[in-house]
Amino acid sequence: MIKLKAFNSMFNEEEITGILDELHADLSNEIEFEHFLKAYLNLQGRATAKSGASKQSSSFLKATTTTLLHTISESEKGSYVAHINSYLGDDPLLKQFLPIDPARNDLFNLAKDGVLLCKLINVAVPGTIDERAINTKRFLNPWERNENHTLRLNSAKAIGCMVVNIGTQDLVEVRPHLLLGLISQIIKIQLLADLSLKKTPELVELVDDNNDVKELMGLDPEKVLLKRMNFHLKKAGYGKPVLNFSSDLKDGKAYAYLLNVLAPEHCSPSTLDTKDPKEKAKLVLDHAERMDCKRYLKPEDIVEGSPNLNLAFVAQIFHQRNGLTTDSKKISFAEMMTDDVQTSREERCFRLWINSIGIVTYVNNVFEDVRNGWILVEVLDKVSPGSVNWKHASKPPVKMPFRKVENCNQVVRIGRQLKFSLVNVAGNDIVQGNKKLLLGNFHDLVLVESLGVTISINFPLCDVPFVFRSF
Repeated sequence: MIKLKAFNSMFNEEEITGILDELHADLSNEIEFEHFLKAYLNLQGRATAKSGASKQSSSFLKATTTTLLHTISESEKGSYVAHINSYLGDDPLLKQFLPIDPARNDLFNLAKDGVLLCKLINVAVPGTIDERAINTKRFLNPWERNENHTLRLNSAKAIGCMVVNIGTQDLVEVRPHLLLGLISQIIKIQLLADLSLKKTPELVELVDDNNDVKELMGLDPEKVLLKRMNFHLKKAGYGKPVLNFSSDLKDGKAYAYLLNVLAPEHCSPSTLDTKDPKEKAKLVLDHAERMDCKRYLKPEDIVEGSPNLNLAFVAQIFHQRNGLTTDSKKISFAEMMTDDVQTSREERCFRLWINSIGIVTYVNNVFEDVRNGWILVEVLDKVSPGSVNWKHASKPPVKMPFRKVENCNQVVRIGRQLKFSLVNVAGNDIVQGNKKLLLGNFHDLVLVESLGVTISINFPLCDVPFVFRSF
């Protein structure tokens, strides 16, 4: 606030500190943008009163209507179209419409009936949608089209896509920024699907001991991908860690080192010697093409630091070249981390549901990640807004055990207010990771979020209970 020109001429440092002390008890912690904005407006009001000037500068915050312009990245659109052409080109139903021309709006036109994204979801997570439920006639009436959009929206949510504030009408109208955002999430889920110890036990090579393995299990796939990239870069002698898929990859140097260590037979000495970033990016993509990697991006995208396309490219590189050795001792530890089929299925179901409702924290393992209580507090705030007392909630990293218990006690208290079945349950039971208790708690949360009377019926021939909701 002191550095802002609007205030440094009106208040000295002591005055600003005094005003902020009135608004916030502790200035040493991070604050949300909303709190910053309130503090800014408070100071602005005091500055205006002090100078006697009008409040025209904040009028944009009081406007009743706002015009927003959404833009889309043509590079990302072209990459997503190439991905769709590659994976759905042989589909019996869609091959008559493919390949899609990325220079035109064929993608948006083809997505109007909902069939394309339903097929793409099944590519990302096979078996998610029973294709017999998709309306595939050449000409669909509005009701059939709406059924397809509802099906793909619910299925996208089921595999872990964040679909908050996206409705069937948005999909019917084919709003480009929402459609591309959804496609981006689906492709990302597909590309990162193998970044777990259960599917790729060789990932244990990235860590040194068993405690680090547990920490690795708690990372979201994007961070595992970064950790994997840095592991190989360290072996290649690259000087600094890569912390993101944007600015840290702009110069192309990290890519050159990575590809040289993964596929030395295709490396070119001129790649590292080239000074021009765009030319170096071109050589990197040529190297990747010799490895038969799909080209999700162009040299310009590397230089500009496109995070989505860089992530897709790195994931494709590791899909093509594993780069990990087989250490039987470490892999045996990873293979011991198995669970019964029913519990694993329910854990996956609730993990995807939590990740789809729009909370800030990513959940990688439900039973481990919720033990500090913070994720459950976030979920409760989503399903019952205003129920959480944030002053009594401790944000991760929560190192003190009593803080974890405090978070979980608040979860239990709110759960009882919402009529959850929590007889003889205390916060410490959640901290201890009682699986049966946690699964019951998640069932209640889903029922509250569904906003209706819910009846669950288990059919003898089906694995998953059917849920009927009455509104």
